[in-house]
Formats: sequence, C-alpha cells, structure tokens
Amino acid sequence: MAPRILLARHGQTAWSLSGKHTGRTDVPLLDEGRRGAKLLGERLSRAPWSELDLEVRTSPLVRASESCELAGFGDRAEPWDLLMEWHYGAYEGMTPAEIQAVRPGWLIWRDGVPEGEAVTDISARADQVIEWARAGDRDVLVFAHGHFLRTLGARWLGEPASFGARLRLEPTSLSVLGWAYGMPALERWNDTGHLDV
Repeated sequence: MAPRILLARHGQTAWSLSGKHTGRTDVPLLDEGRRGAKLLGERLSRAPWSELDLEVRTSPLVRASESCELAGFGDRAEPWDLLMEWHYGAYEGMTPAEIQAVRPGWLIWRDGVPEGEAVTDISARADQVIEWARAGDRDVLVFAHGHFLRTLGARWLGEPASFGARLRLEPTSLSVLGWAYGMPALERWNDTGHLDV
C-alpha cells in the first residue's frame, strides 16, 4: 500500500479563535485546544488508526508540539522545522479584516506577505514533506498548522499552493492524504468528529 500522510492541525489558541494570523509567534493552547488534542489522541488510539505503524513528526512550535504530546505521540515524534506555519512577516498577529483595511483585495494565497514567506517558499517546504512521506513504506502523522497543512494538501494533489484557499481546516482536525486509482487523493479532510462528545 502506498504511504499516506495523516494531518493533525493543532488545537485552538486565543489567536486562532480570534482569527489572528499566527505564524512563528509561540501562542499556547487554550483549555479547549488541550481538550481537543486529547480527544484526537483517543480517536487515533482506536481502530483503524491504532493498527498503523506511524512515523510521527511535529512542528516545533508549542501549539503543535503540545497537541502532539497531549494526543499521546510526544515520545515518538521528531520536531521538524519544515512543518512550521507560514511566516506571516508584517501581517503576524493581524486578522484578515485588519489586513484588508491596509491592503484591500489582499489574498495570502495569491499575494503572500511583506517581510515574510513567499507562496513559492511554503510550497517548496510542502513538497519536501511530501517527498519524505512518499519515500518510505509506512504511513506518517504530522502535527502542524492551518495554512501549512492546506498547502500540503494542495501540493499532494499536484495543485498549486493557491488551491489551499479552497481547503478549509479547523483546529484539532484530522485529515488523510491518500490515494485513489493510483493517484494522490484526499482520503479524509477536516474531520472533527472526535470533538462531538
């Protein structure tokens, strides 16, 4: 079976709750985010997920690494800078409405950010993660961030990073990048069923 990537977006933070762009600022999880990460871990500890021999990596940023730890994968996860969130540069900590006020019509997927990471750069990082995942004969699990994981989903499908604009992703969601008819496919996307308890 061809390797898949299981994607775990980190739990809720004060900035993600308010819609602030949270790139490299190390914002901690809220209680809701910690609860969500534990529930995700409980889900992954049951079949069919528990039967997988997963290689696990996490963004080193605390909201992702703590989500990984709370989900029960901290002891086997390797921190990896490639999984860090988009570097938002001058727009760090701003909401979309605040950015639109100074730059009407702005769309991160098209325009990038001043003093931050270009769309081509985050796309290249996603491609490196895909190359790593496809090089083995096991499934992998990564704990990371919304915009980065949306970029990863787009690139898995062979689409430009800008396709990520169409791939909404909630905190503590589970997604699976897999295969259909021998082609890369979204096997599961933005699944938050484990939070409905």
